[in-house]
Amino acid sequence: MKLRTCVSPTGYFKYGLHKPKFKVDNLRLSDHIENLGLYSDNEPHTNQINFPQLNVEEENADWIYEIPNPFSFRGTTYITKSWADAKAGKPDTINLPEKTSVSLSDFINDEVGNHKSRDIFKALPEPLLLALATTSTDDKDLIHLAGLCCEFIYEKESQIPIGLKYKKDTHGNTKASIHHKTLFEVVVNNIYLPDEYKEVMVLRPGVQGRSEIVGDWSTQSSQHHVFEYLRRNSYIPWGHYAANMANDSIRYQLKELTQEDVTGLRHLYYQRTYIRMARELDLELLTPKKPFLKIQLEDLRQRIMKTIGSATQTKNLNFNRTLWGWNFGFDFAPSQYRLHASHQQIHQQFALIPSTVSGQSDDPDNPGETPLPAFSSGEMIRSFIEQYFAETGQPFFETYLKAIRNNSRMDGQEDLPKSLIIYEDENVVLFVPKAQTSQWEIQLMTVKSVGHILETDMDTRDSLDRSILMAVQILESMGASMITSIEYSKAFDSTNKDHRLLYAFLPKLPKSPGAFSEAQLRWINGHYPEDFAETCRTHRNKI
Repeated sequence: MKLRTCVSPTGYFKYGLHKPKFKVDNLRLSDHIENLGLYSDNEPHTNQINFPQLNVEEENADWIYEIPNPFSFRGTTYITKSWADAKAGKPDTINLPEKTSVSLSDFINDEVGNHKSRDIFKALPEPLLLALATTSTDDKDLIHLAGLCCEFIYEKESQIPIGLKYKKDTHGNTKASIHHKTLFEVVVNNIYLPDEYKEVMVLRPGVQGRSEIVGDWSTQSSQHHVFEYLRRNSYIPWGHYAANMANDSIRYQLKELTQEDVTGLRHLYYQRTYIRMARELDLELLTPKKPFLKIQLEDLRQRIMKTIGSATQTKNLNFNRTLWGWNFGFDFAPSQYRLHASHQQIHQQFALIPSTVSGQSDDPDNPGETPLPAFSSGEMIRSFIEQYFAETGQPFFETYLKAIRNNSRMDGQEDLPKSLIIYEDENVVLFVPKAQTSQWEIQLMTVKSVGHILETDMDTRDSLDRSILMAVQILESMGASMITSIEYSKAFDSTNKDHRLLYAFLPKLPKSPGAFSEAQLRWINGHYPEDFAETCRTHRNKI
């Protein structure tokens, strides 16, 4: 098979195994023997081993598994056998340590009692301020830092902040009085900042700017409340929408998130997409000034699908694909590197992607080019699965599901868990991909012929919502604090019945920021996917 994928047409995984041994010509001109230090018995330790006299011969270097990603455009995963063997059958070894408590205020009170805390905080250099704002677990620290970066209005009796001070610039634009924007951003993302400060600094509607709220969702008890913001001038062409947990439903950790919250976040995504497509198809639509009920949304979806079934209606769709994503978590280095999302408050973003973008050219003889297909990650999957079928005669996703169910361990240890599946029901399967890109990647896939959210009935949407929450909570329970979630979906006007709706959950790990290997789509891993799946199942049972 010419296509580079680990999914063989017979419904099994295939991959490579490097067993390196090699000789190296020694071309060094001279030795530079030096003393590195002393052993406990005062014997010298030198670097003699670093300067061999002869050519170097490696008879048995570490074995490396090379696993093509199921989707060739996502690269290849490399697993070092010795690293993975050390974790095999030991799910507790795949985790991150809990973060330790950090408090400068406590240290000051204990050690420097004669100095005023506020003056000490003011005297800290900026890198230390940022480090403290990121890592402190003491609300006293964070209140001090908040006071350094902006101006508050306080309630007279309680001294609880009730708002920010504002000013107008030379153009008449209103802006909050923020003295240190970076410090402000880092402080408001710390989960230990008291909620009343989060409220007035970043969560209250309007405090982040003029973006209109064009939808909301809540339960009757109002304990679960989501706002839908319109981002007009978006980095996503044609604008996008953001579903944010509202200021009266503050969620900063995934363990605080409930199924009702995720239902609300996702309901706004389904609702906005269905309404926009109904408008696109000129369907009669009486939109009440309130969220659609689930049954109303399902009725609208069925009307859209019936209309899309007509080729004459779909051949000229201006927007024919969805974009959905979620950056959870925030971190910021003292060296001013942002390490993940701009805001940790639970939020999801979504948009529609146009079918084409107008063509432009530097060619002076042909300045007006024909339209180009607009980019969509889901279209890369479409192109791949069409190639797969053309080459093998097998539908890719059906074959992929078969390979997941037929999975065997790479190390051949039959007495250890071999399943990649974390959870499944009649609609979806949550699993660990054989070739993980992020070291802790999890994927979610529909098991039926469902390729985009217009094809999802109520039961399938419920299964997706439930499994999305399960996936991110499993990862957080293992120690992940930054997770990117993305959706791969097919075009609304595609007739391919094999294309499945796919979600990838991609944690960032502290010691794996990405470098030249990842830039080449070479993903380095230190555990077997089967052991990671067993770890996920263990944490699933604890949630």
